[in-house]
Amino acid sequence: MLDVQNRSAEEADTGTPGATGTESPDGLAPAPLRPYLILAGVLCGLYFLYPWVQYAHFRTPSWDLGIFGQSVRAYAEFRAPVVDIKGPGFHILGDHFSPVTALLAPLYWVWSSPVSLLFAQAALFALGAVVVGRTTQQILGSRAAGIGLALAYGLSWGLQEAVKSDFHEIAFAVPMLALTCRALLLGRWTAAAAWAAPLVLVKEDMGLTVSMVGVVLFLKGQKRLGAALAGFGAAAFALTVLVLIPAASRVGEYDYWSKIEKTGQGTETSFGQVIGDALTSGERWEMVVFLLAITGFLALRSPLILLVLPTLGWRFLSQDPNHWGMHWHYSAILMPVVFLALVDGVRSVRTSPRAWLVSYGKVVIPVATAVALVLAANLPLRELTKPETYRTDIRAEQARAAVGAVPEGASVEADVSLLAHLTADHRVYWVGTSKGATPDYLAFDLRGWSQQVSDPEQLASQLHPEARYEITHRSDGFAVLKRV
Repeated sequence: MLDVQNRSAEEADTGTPGATGTESPDGLAPAPLRPYLILAGVLCGLYFLYPWVQYAHFRTPSWDLGIFGQSVRAYAEFRAPVVDIKGPGFHILGDHFSPVTALLAPLYWVWSSPVSLLFAQAALFALGAVVVGRTTQQILGSRAAGIGLALAYGLSWGLQEAVKSDFHEIAFAVPMLALTCRALLLGRWTAAAAWAAPLVLVKEDMGLTVSMVGVVLFLKGQKRLGAALAGFGAAAFALTVLVLIPAASRVGEYDYWSKIEKTGQGTETSFGQVIGDALTSGERWEMVVFLLAITGFLALRSPLILLVLPTLGWRFLSQDPNHWGMHWHYSAILMPVVFLALVDGVRSVRTSPRAWLVSYGKVVIPVATAVALVLAANLPLRELTKPETYRTDIRAEQARAAVGAVPEGASVEADVSLLAHLTADHRVYWVGTSKGATPDYLAFDLRGWSQQVSDPEQLASQLHPEARYEITHRSDGFAVLKRV
């Protein structure tokens, strides 16, 4: 009797099955949803607050929120997803194949603002924390491990950089990949395929990730299902980049091949140069090291780690420096994969004949949680702890006045800093890409996104020699001109 009591106490201390009650019929430890929903609610608030403050203070890091705002507004109005920011009449499915964003149209009916997209992304990212945390507890039998890993996922650099980068379509892929990995870990093969297949509607390159899910299923012994899914993913990738995107594109081809063929200066590169650059780039490999280090490198023991290869592959081959490092949104989809691969790795080392590996498996999740908390001190969300983050400056007030000076419903050509604020109730073009259109208004950031503007009327005549514009609003930082 004493031995049984001691064994139960030991299980409670180590977090092995038996610590939280009777196992479920499928052999999983019980894992109530409530603590993970609470944590997800907190994370959702943080993920939304950061980009909302950026938006409210006109600190937009790129033109992407404006682009997605225009495309979702088009879906909400039952129009083709034309994004004039990319060029007059530009069909967005000729750029990236992301029809999944049409699912945001009902949200836009309720909240007709690009800010609604920021909220949707926050919720989708936070949903991934529920899946990661609850799966961890069910497989490893420890609530502490589940909460810890959900927190490590939630504060991971991949998600924080994505939050900083405003909205992107990959927000949908994050929970879908989490659910795919969960199903693979639990041996629910059909569910894994069902969650993976719709990824081809998120972005064209996700077809390769779907194929890799098929490979993992094949390695798990599900040869027929795995082969079918791998073939489906490869076919979907080929169909989107060779047929669907070129059909919608005004240039008749998939424009992003140039990211591999050319450097940022437009110089052609040979295949050998591309491979050489990929293998010798310190910035690319630094990103990989950080990706694996947040799991204590134990994710390498899981076949789930194969799912990161398609994304890492195209990023390594790309000649665009924005794709190489740890910034922007490109690593967000990798976060649920590596953390659930870590869970699989911990499970696998429990029966290892190497005592040191068994011991390492017992401490790696607390270590990963501690590392996430330490790294968070130098990641974007830390800005939410600073009072100056919320302080409105003169530039934001001037930008708001410039937006207010453009009448509702008018067409307007604007700088990046103003684009997203105008898309809800204007037809918006980006300065320099509106050839073929003559907007009713021009809205310039005089400090310039790429250069300062000293004479707005002269710039207007250079951009649109076919029309004449006069200034209707001007401040130190912005100018609004109306077509006469």
